[in-house]
Amino acid sequence: KPLSATYRNRCPGLSETRNLVNWRPLGPALHRPIGTVFAVDIAKHGDRYFIYIPFMKATWSPPLASFANIYVIYASSMEGPWSEPIDLGIGGLIDPGHVVGEDGHRYLFFNEGKRVRLAANGLATAGPVETAYEAWHYPDNWITEAWSPEGPKLFRRSDWFYLVNALGGTSGPATGHMIVVARSRSIHGPWEHCPHNPIVRTQSEDEPWWSRGHATCIEGRGGDWFMVYHGYEDGYHTLGRQTLLEPIEWTQDGWFQATGGDLSKPLPKPVGSVQVHGMAHSDPFKTASLGRLWSLYASAPDEAERVRIADGQLTLAGKGTGPADSSPLTQQVGDRAYEIQVELELSGEAQGGLLLFFDDRLFLGMGIDGKRMTTYRGGKASYWSEPAPSARRIHMRITNQNQVVTFYYSLDGKAWTRHGVRSYVSGYNANTVDNLLSLRPALFAAGQGHVIFRAFRYRALR
Repeated sequence: KPLSATYRNRCPGLSETRNLVNWRPLGPALHRPIGTVFAVDIAKHGDRYFIYIPFMKATWSPPLASFANIYVIYASSMEGPWSEPIDLGIGGLIDPGHVVGEDGHRYLFFNEGKRVRLAANGLATAGPVETAYEAWHYPDNWITEAWSPEGPKLFRRSDWFYLVNALGGTSGPATGHMIVVARSRSIHGPWEHCPHNPIVRTQSEDEPWWSRGHATCIEGRGGDWFMVYHGYEDGYHTLGRQTLLEPIEWTQDGWFQATGGDLSKPLPKPVGSVQVHGMAHSDPFKTASLGRLWSLYASAPDEAERVRIADGQLTLAGKGTGPADSSPLTQQVGDRAYEIQVELELSGEAQGGLLLFFDDRLFLGMGIDGKRMTTYRGGKASYWSEPAPSARRIHMRITNQNQVVTFYYSLDGKAWTRHGVRSYVSGYNANTVDNLLSLRPALFAAGQGHVIFRAFRYRALR
């Protein structure tokens, strides 16, 4: 069954699974976005797949009606090709959730309990946006980030429609985000709130996973049910919101309850065939991987032309004056500890380097301009001047060992010099700069020339 997923990246990528644990990437679904992508919903209806996408205004966006705009793309296969985005004419709402009612009509639900009926083909609306649901209210003395009812995901089981909603804000305090559920025999209501709400909520900051919420319920093989949702790992907020899987059980009164506790202990793996898990993060730069492994941060769609891959090297055209305004090439990782390494060479009047990049305000790493090496920490050039020799070709290495980051450089790729200063990066996270991203490896090129990168290597550390 297709999963609903939360993507906070500019170009959503698709993966598939047969057991909800091992995932295989399929590739990008959106090659030319209209704006910044927020939480999408994936649905299969008839012989087509649909992705309903909220596009948020970006600096490079074409004129959009509001800060959030709902579009749809479709394909006959999850592997594509996918259509160009189609404007549904819905503004000011996020988090679409697709469902087919008992009346046979298709609907999209949104944040704040809003809903719209869709045309039969799912590519246009067939009525006005209306209020269809009011979320369960938690006690006012609970510590949350915000009220923020969002992320409605709906499904039908037996004679009931279930509406799974998120409350409490997506980050902030550990106890903020939560999962609540309501049900109705009709898609038109009335909706009955579960007497056991919230189904999932982090109770204290002593738990291993914080801000758990935004769930989709999935029936797996053998009739077992699970929730797929996200949360922050205590002590590793730098990894951003990670995808969590928790089993649920149905009760005699027709509700469901979560059975994973605080997810501090291993759980039985769902039934399903074995798959190769994930994808390699190392890149020999032999094939294009933009939109699958790498993405350009906060870039307009036509900036993909800055990237060229040929003969085992990636050439990145310079932009801006440094890491902050250069739209670095980034990739997401999920390991607590890892090492990244790359060889780079300057071409023309360029500056380039290797980073751990959260956003344009918060990053750290190294850069060279042919005359000197600049070390970056806290989103700016460091006062510490690393005594590296002048070079236009150099090898760089960064290790992130459980939040302790160390820089290295080498002129020949064999003899390495460790930098004199290490950094502790636990504060490079969403609660510091209010941005739902993660600290991730990045390559940057600034200035008027190009930077040539060779043999990017990623190695998980234990």
